[in-house]
Amino acid sequence: MIFLVALLAVSLLIAGFEMFLVLGIPALATKTIFYSALPDLAFIQKTLGGINHTTLLAIPFFIFAAQLMGSGQIANRLTGLVKSLLGHKSGGMGYTVIGGSMAFGSVSGSAPATVAAMGRMVYPQMRAAGFSEKFSLGLLVASAETALLIPPSITFIVYGWMTGSSISKLFAGGLAVGLVLGLAFAFLVKLEASRTGVKSFQKTTGREKLQAVRDAGWSLGMPAIILGGIYGGFFTPTEAAAVSVVYAIVVEAFVYKNLGFAKLVELTERAAISTATIFILLAMGGVLSFFVTLAQVPTHISDFMTAMDVGPIEFLLAVNVCFLIAGMFIDPNSALLILVPPLFPVATALGIDPIHFGMIVTLNIGMGMITPPFGLDIFVASSTLNKPVMSIIKGVWPFVVANIIVLMIITYVPSISLFIPNLIFGR
Repeated sequence: MIFLVALLAVSLLIAGFEMFLVLGIPALATKTIFYSALPDLAFIQKTLGGINHTTLLAIPFFIFAAQLMGSGQIANRLTGLVKSLLGHKSGGMGYTVIGGSMAFGSVSGSAPATVAAMGRMVYPQMRAAGFSEKFSLGLLVASAETALLIPPSITFIVYGWMTGSSISKLFAGGLAVGLVLGLAFAFLVKLEASRTGVKSFQKTTGREKLQAVRDAGWSLGMPAIILGGIYGGFFTPTEAAAVSVVYAIVVEAFVYKNLGFAKLVELTERAAISTATIFILLAMGGVLSFFVTLAQVPTHISDFMTAMDVGPIEFLLAVNVCFLIAGMFIDPNSALLILVPPLFPVATALGIDPIHFGMIVTLNIGMGMITPPFGLDIFVASSTLNKPVMSIIKGVWPFVVANIIVLMIITYVPSISLFIPNLIFGR
């Protein structure tokens, strides 16, 4: 059964079917052929019931907030603040891209939104500073990956929903992992700056830095409210997402005066379309996960691992390889929905901490978004900047290598992922 379902899914993928059909048709075929006694109503219940979860309400709110900030002044002023602090260093514009992406990620939770928002702002400035087109495009696409790790993260929300893991702990673990990845990219910027002698901006005075902080004051309030509210126990991640939307509307409309009613309607429509796309995938993935569990696939994998005497080290290596291959051909959410249900129970059976496993999965998901041939962020950057896909692919390879190195470190040094969660919440 497992082989037939996998063969059908791969065939649909190769044939060019939409991903919700690649997930949904095998689930329906499994029900029809192998579980025909199961009432048809159960299929519908699992489709709708799977996404009827309060945790998932955070997704449309964060998507909407990202649309509001990316098209307004919040993202621009956050980036301006980072530039005032780092722009004078050798390769400073490169550090600004990384820091700006992390700052925008701390209020959006979405890598594609970060690519779209940051691309229009920083790409021309990187080229003006002397970075090559190839390196500029690669850095822009790769830096957006930190948005999946720096909380809040939509990927962490989905993973927490699927596995029952604490989203607050996942957010805390993502802080350290996101910083490690950002430092790895910063090292590449330093090497490129040393090799090519790119220009740096004039060092800002203390008064200018203070003015940049003032200009970004309302923008800085967003991550402070989200993270401070969650870790301070004032509201849940879902409630924080709702607060972020209200805050973004108030700041953009009444403080920065950059949001009118017509623009609000347009951004609401965009957010609704993005939300619908994700939730259709989640619904289909939930049904497929139900049949994966019903067929005891995790048990079979665990038994196979036991028979082969496979330990945590070998298992995690196999997980990374699976996600790397999947990320090259299918979108991140689909990879998450397909691979986590059978692999997570095996990971816990081997004694791997769910938060640590979540860091590994999310880092893999992020790498899949920049890995050719079908990395999602590559196509977002191509559309945003009107650049050929091949030009972007040429630029991402050094960052993919850096990503793999960081992935291996995070995989086999679990203390990096668990230090902040243990510090905040205890063991």
